[in-house]
Amino acid sequence: MNKQRKGKKIILDLCGGTGAWSRPYKEAGYDVRVITWPDWDVKNHIFYRDEVLDFWSVTKKLEMEVKVEDVYGILAAPPCTMFSLARTRAKKPRNFAEGMEVVKACLDIIWEVREKQKLAFWALENPMGYLRQFLGKPPFTFNPTDFGERYTKKTDIWGYFNFPVKKPITLTEGEKKLMSTNSRHLPSISDITGSKQADRRAITPRGFAEAFFKANQ
Repeated sequence: MNKQRKGKKIILDLCGGTGAWSRPYKEAGYDVRVITWPDWDVKNHIFYRDEVLDFWSVTKKLEMEVKVEDVYGILAAPPCTMFSLARTRAKKPRNFAEGMEVVKACLDIIWEVREKQKLAFWALENPMGYLRQFLGKPPFTFNPTDFGERYTKKTDIWGYFNFPVKKPITLTEGEKKLMSTNSRHLPSISDITGSKQADRRAITPRGFAEAFFKANQ
């Protein structure tokens, strides 16, 4: 059953963290729903009556109902912890089954919505790593430098979407040297300062988010 879209234009931002990826949509007036830990868990969802997607928060004892026919697009950024190539010194052993629980929950939501109604786009991102061995080679990969940020972090995007237009910048020789000796180096991120470096690196680059929005409205 495929319903024609009407009413609101809801963007589901699954595991969205600060909501950086969906922020251009929010600023443009779309109804953005950021479903992210710790208040919301993408695994806590259910479809009922083929019309409503229901999320619930264990921490706040809240419920969020989303009409399936109002979902316009879906963004998903499941945690990369278990898929990271850099996970070599972690105290907790790599656990693909644990990592895939959230990926499967995101894909379940995407598939169920699309089964019932056409989506303008959907996209799932993860830093380049072992998730490729589960989802295959992605159609789109970028570095933050492709969208104006002065640091590198190769990121894969799977899904159904128009490719954002890259406008790459060139790092200085000093920046390149620093990146080669410290892959975790993060000179700046335009949207946030003062937080832990790992958390800042996890945030979707503003330049990419804006380019993605321009290509997928």
